[in-house]
Amino acid sequence: MRLALSVTLAAVIAVAAALPASAQTSAKAAPTPVVEKTKSPEGKWTTKAGDPIYNIEPDGNVDWFTWSGFRRYHSECHVCHGPEGAGSTYAPALTDSVKTMDYATFVGIVASGQQNVRYQGNSIMPALGDNKNVMCYVDDMYVYLKALSDGAIPPGKPKGRVDKTKLQGAFEDTCLGG
Repeated sequence: MRLALSVTLAAVIAVAAALPASAQTSAKAAPTPVVEKTKSPEGKWTTKAGDPIYNIEPDGNVDWFTWSGFRRYHSECHVCHGPEGAGSTYAPALTDSVKTMDYATFVGIVASGQQNVRYQGNSIMPALGDNKNVMCYVDDMYVYLKALSDGAIPPGKPKGRVDKTKLQGAFEDTCLGG
């Protein structure tokens, strides 16, 4: 039995090694999709439909909201959903979810929660609608996860960021009640 497994494993390795380099690296992230977007006075980028979206500068720096989303995601969400939105044994990979989930559905689940019955047991996303540290930054977390999901930014801390505008600072103060 072990011999058969060893022979099979050796064959798989030999076939993989014989593939051209382009086939071996094709599992890398797909190119970032081109999305028509506009910038608001406070510096927030939105799609034609009005949903928040990331913006990556030519030098690799991210917009303020994507940066903020990185920070907020890792302070509020990664404990359950894993680093970089990759998922865990009891919470789904959000980078996969935002590939097919629209923005309104994302916000609805974050605010109201959700329960999924799975073969391993129930999966419960708590309602976070009254958590200002989440809801004041839900757009930011969404654009961060979309940027990861689309391959626009690599995993890890973004290279750099565009500064926060005064209008965004005022919004944060108002949202957080300060």
